Amino acid sequence: MTLATGFIGLGAMGRGMARNLHRLGLLRGVWNRTASPAQELARELGIEAASRPAALAAACDVLVLCVSADGDVLEIVDEILPAVRHGAIVIDCSTVSADTAREAARRLADVGAEFLDAPVSGGVEGARDATLAIMVGGSESAFERAQPVLRAMGRAVTHFGPSGAGQAAKATNQIMCAGIIQAVAEAMAFAKAEGLPLDQLIDTLGKGAGSSWYFVHRAPNMVRNEYPAGFRVVLHEKDLRICRDMAARHGVQLPVVETTLQHYRRLVEQGHGNEDISTIFRLKDALFAVDAAPEKGPPAR
Repeated sequence: MTLATGFIGLGAMGRGMARNLHRLGLLRGVWNRTASPAQELARELGIEAASRPAALAAACDVLVLCVSADGDVLEIVDEILPAVRHGAIVIDCSTVSADTAREAARRLADVGAEFLDAPVSGGVEGARDATLAIMVGGSESAFERAQPVLRAMGRAVTHFGPSGAGQAAKATNQIMCAGIIQAVAEAMAFAKAEGLPLDQLIDTLGKGAGSSWYFVHRAPNMVRNEYPAGFRVVLHEKDLRICRDMAARHGVQLPVVETTLQHYRRLVEQGHGNEDISTIFRLKDALFAVDAAPEKGPPAR
């Protein structure tokens, strides 16, 4: 049976994910807080742009969310509660706290619907190419029923446990991303200061032991000094605050998280908050620029 699927949240990630659902004949309709992206995509794909989330929920077996913040998730859940079908599955691909995921699951369970927290990783490229890693929390039965939808959007789809487990796995990923992007930016700033041919360096080291997805896909941004929004600083900053709060419950402060949050605050203050997180290279590159600045001599007489 084909699962009629609605999609809510058509940002940089959501548009590609929705297109992949349509490609497999699953997408019934879309909704976005700002109407124009939904209307444009609906015209492109020949589907419905719903007037409200509740109208979309009433017409669908599965509803996929991809929004920015905890409050957005709970607001949409509350709006669809009177309309959502009994037995429907809400799949939330946003990155929010595990507590928010558990609360959304509780509210939907009260009306006979199920909730999967299913945050994703892989950037806009993964969303476009249906190669996302999807980390899922929720019931095993809902996870199995949702397979056609999840597999339409991702390549590595893993069930980690009950509600909240998907978000805990995503928090783990976000900590890793912070450390990797820090290391890549520092390494590229060092290589630039050493006068190395950076394009050749990326090609060679991209095949070496120190390579990573971020190095291969984001080091070129640093060479061009252009940072199109794949994963914006303000969104990773939000995610790392979630990681910090989760770690604090264990009585732990994570140095990589704290350092990256400090750097992101500086980037936001400098007006770079909506650029890709590879813009952290600006701060690393500036370290070498300061080091290379000529020392001032004694004042002229």
